[in-house]
Amino acid sequence: MAKEEAKQKIESGIRTTVRRMDEKDKLSLDDRRKRALGRIQERTRRPRGRRSRDEDELDVRLVSIRRVSKVKAGGKRLRLSVMVVIGDKKGNIGVAIGKGKDVRSAQEKAVNKAKKNMIKVLLKGQTIPHEVTIKYKAAKVMLKPAVPGTGVIAGGAVRAVVEASGIKDILSKVLGTKNTIPNVYATFNALKSLKLTRFKDEN
Repeated sequence: MAKEEAKQKIESGIRTTVRRMDEKDKLSLDDRRKRALGRIQERTRRPRGRRSRDEDELDVRLVSIRRVSKVKAGGKRLRLSVMVVIGDKKGNIGVAIGKGKDVRSAQEKAVNKAKKNMIKVLLKGQTIPHEVTIKYKAAKVMLKPAVPGTGVIAGGAVRAVVEASGIKDILSKVLGTKNTIPNVYATFNALKSLKLTRFKDEN
């Protein structure tokens, strides 16, 4: 039935389009019908295949922009390094760094790279299941579960990762360096290290 209705709509559209065509047009009736059919199909055509993550409205957060240079034979080559955090606020997050001539190209590279390295964060309601402390290079980050209504108690680097993952109640503390990049990776590794076995203590 759906195919018949679609076919009827296309045929009615063809007739309407043909009537509106200029009578002085020297094209034959068959050629005019083919042209009208092509126009209708172009308007109704939809892309096939699976939807991309961009269509699923990923939360993209730009947390760091740096100006980097590379010395070559002709002189210094200046580029931009961008760090992004992406997440669907349902437990899936990714972190990556991209480089490019401008912020837009660097951000696109970082987002594509982060999509390939996304992880699933173990959540307990709107918080994490247990306390965790992770050290990454000079950064050291501590995350603690919180009762509902607490909110996200975190700084800029930690907050970007936590909110992108969908956590709404959490306590955190940055114990090491204040640099954004190592703190983001430390938070990412902390969420990645959460384990399900801690649930057994509460049952």
